[in-house]
Amino acid sequence: MDKYGLVGYPLSHSFSKGYFSEKFAKMKIDAAYNNYELPEIEDVSKLLSDPEIKGLNVTIPYKETIIPFLESLDDAAKNIGAVNVIRMEDTPQGRKCVGYNSDVIGFMESIRPHLKSHHTHALILGTGGASKAVEFGLKKEGLKTLLVSRKSDADQGIISYEQLTSALLKTYTVMVNTTPLGMYPKTENAPAIPYEFLTDRHLLYDLIYNPAETLFMKKGKDRGAVVVNGLEMLYLQAEAAWQIWNK
Repeated sequence: MDKYGLVGYPLSHSFSKGYFSEKFAKMKIDAAYNNYELPEIEDVSKLLSDPEIKGLNVTIPYKETIIPFLESLDDAAKNIGAVNVIRMEDTPQGRKCVGYNSDVIGFMESIRPHLKSHHTHALILGTGGASKAVEFGLKKEGLKTLLVSRKSDADQGIISYEQLTSALLKTYTVMVNTTPLGMYPKTENAPAIPYEFLTDRHLLYDLIYNPAETLFMKKGKDRGAVVVNGLEMLYLQAEAAWQIWNK
């Protein structure tokens, strides 16, 4: 039996196991999908050498730190600097683990229908592995981006939440939350942006899908902004992963 799975820590919030298990059952595929909750990234070496494993998904906090354990990366993963899909390839030289990034595919396909002509600048809240995929996709779409974190870092092009002004938000009308703030069970949390400056020209996209409406989204909706959660992105990136494993 072929094996697939998700690498991360912790994995209590995982969507992938249920999604792929249901997919295998519907398609009558003799395969299993497991959660591989690894306390340390070094534990992944044994997993990558398992001949029954055909493909893996990677989630927080290992999207970047797993890269040194792989033989190669596709162009998108290389440019983004983060991996969330691993394809196992058998070559004459032996087993080869190749890293891909389907986050960028899922994100762009899900946000693109909501982008309007005035959406030319985007704020990306957070600086983790997911933010890199978001930044890569938005730049490729032609938007100018700016990263926001708790601490500013001019050398890395990062500003702090305290630096978000009314003038800045008039220009940056797209906001993407890539942080875990507001994720179940801590639903009372939200990024510390000045919500009072939001208007109906703003688009707020939250990568979180549980709850379906985060406090970030609710505060934006109350100001007339268009709000989108990460559920469609999740389905799209999962399907992209399946295509990568079976190409």
